[in-house]
Amino acid sequence: MDISKYQHHLEVKDHSISKEEFRLLRDESIDLVFTYPQPSEDKLGSYYESEDYISHTDAKRSFFEKAYHFIKGIALQKKVSLINELQPNKGILLDIGAGTGDFLSVAKENGWQAMGIEPSDKARNIALSKNAHFIENTSQLEDHTVDVVTMWHVLEHVPDVSKQIKELKRLLKPNGTIVIAVPNFNSYDAKHYGKFWAAYDVPRHLWHFSRLSIAKLFEREKLQLIETRPMLFDAFYVALLSEKYKTGKMNFTSAFLVGLKSNWKARLTAEYSSHIYIIKNTIE
Repeated sequence: MDISKYQHHLEVKDHSISKEEFRLLRDESIDLVFTYPQPSEDKLGSYYESEDYISHTDAKRSFFEKAYHFIKGIALQKKVSLINELQPNKGILLDIGAGTGDFLSVAKENGWQAMGIEPSDKARNIALSKNAHFIENTSQLEDHTVDVVTMWHVLEHVPDVSKQIKELKRLLKPNGTIVIAVPNFNSYDAKHYGKFWAAYDVPRHLWHFSRLSIAKLFEREKLQLIETRPMLFDAFYVALLSEKYKTGKMNFTSAFLVGLKSNWKARLTAEYSSHIYIIKNTIE
């Protein structure tokens, strides 16, 4: 890769597992930041091998983990309400990066034919204990057979984003919906914490999106971004973890104030800590 055409964005450390340093480079043409170098696919899995990787466990050992799962429960109901609103007739739902299966379980309870994909054996085994249904990969599915595809904080982990979006286009029914949730590096909390911003999470997060980059990437496959919604809780969660990376301590008061300020500023800028993007297969 010729990196000379990309702007230097930041040097960021893997605070949670390897402690390695990575560069963040910015493609200004679509306002996209990416992690460099990107670990090879055979090595990438090692960066997830930790008891502390919270999305792959149901552990509630600390106040932080308990708070995470409490907020996660509220968020699950909001997520299901959203897809019910977008597709009232329900149908087939595919959750890519399903983790420990909580969203699949709640969607199934709400009448969806829900299935998931999850590369982590540990997370998938937890999900199977909740009667979640999995497929190995999307190649098992016929063209244009899925009503809703969801990727909740997953697209930033995918090695080849363009290939993934092409596959989403193939799977989606003509009137189907894609729901993507990712962090936003243009948010106030991202700028406040800089290299300590927890949502950079290198090298597990290979890509770092803005509203413009999401619109441009999906537009290439004739998929249209029709709505963007904020994830208000993320500002507080990310700020709390960022405080730990920056100071070595969970500074709850500071994190709460930064999260509050981030959401307040975003009322004017529309740059929230994380966004939900609603994408439709509507461009001919």
